[in-house]
Amino acid sequence: MDTFEITVEKSDIDKRIDLFLAGNLESFSRSYIQDLIKKGKATISGKPVKANYRLREGDSVVLSIPKPKPLEILPENIPLNILYEDDDVILVNKPKGMVVHPAAGHYGDTLVNALLYHCKDNLSGINGVLRPGIVHRIDMDTTGVIIVCKNDMAHQHIAEQLAKHSITRKYVAIVTGNIKEDEGVIDAAIARSKSDRKKMAVDENGKRAVTHYKVIERLNGYTYIECVLETGRTHQIRVHMSYIHHPLLGDEVYGGKSGMKLQGQCLHAMVLGFIHPRTNEYMEFSAPIPEYFNEILNKFRKN
Repeated sequence: MDTFEITVEKSDIDKRIDLFLAGNLESFSRSYIQDLIKKGKATISGKPVKANYRLREGDSVVLSIPKPKPLEILPENIPLNILYEDDDVILVNKPKGMVVHPAAGHYGDTLVNALLYHCKDNLSGINGVLRPGIVHRIDMDTTGVIIVCKNDMAHQHIAEQLAKHSITRKYVAIVTGNIKEDEGVIDAAIARSKSDRKKMAVDENGKRAVTHYKVIERLNGYTYIECVLETGRTHQIRVHMSYIHHPLLGDEVYGGKSGMKLQGQCLHAMVLGFIHPRTNEYMEFSAPIPEYFNEILNKFRKN
């Protein structure tokens, strides 16, 4: 428990205690300080006071701040669809709806929780306690291949390949509308959206992003495509396909709404190829198209 004692100056008389503390302890938010006051952590002459208490001459405020609890991400016995595993890497076919790693407010039921149970302590620590082993990620509602590193040597090796754009990453997707060209390249920089910080957007001041696409099959009102990533920006395929006015089916975030009851975008990370960090041999793995994806394809083919 850390304790701060602050003496009230003449200029602070009649000021609310929460505003007074927030002004003197700028590293803590006002809402956090108000919460501490509610919990009785702010005292004057040994007695807890409320947030609307008005300071008086001679007051001395004592605020007790609990030490943060160490964050612990727990192993969970969640089944994994393992495509390949050795002492350095593990490749998993991630299902729809699974978050890759814990984040604020979501510390369980993630791929990391499952990996901690399966791999025990054999995961790289470069990305810290929230992301052990994670060197790249795919969105919660995107299915398919993801590579995870079991030690720091492997992590650094794979991270270098990602930075050099030498890893093979092929996706399949169903997009809305009929793409006229049989194939094409989208070379458009991506940055955080200025209007919605939860989204990404094409922005000439962003980081370069390149997606190669080709038509696999033309469907009734939709197009089944393959996308090959030259770069790997957040939401890259989703943003790029929306940019050329063919958003992914089911991707309500980027304009791909549908009348069907879908759980997010129809996007599958089908192939991942890389140079193995220990053997230096090229390895390539593929994840079969998930059942829901095939069902949609068959439905559109019949129509």
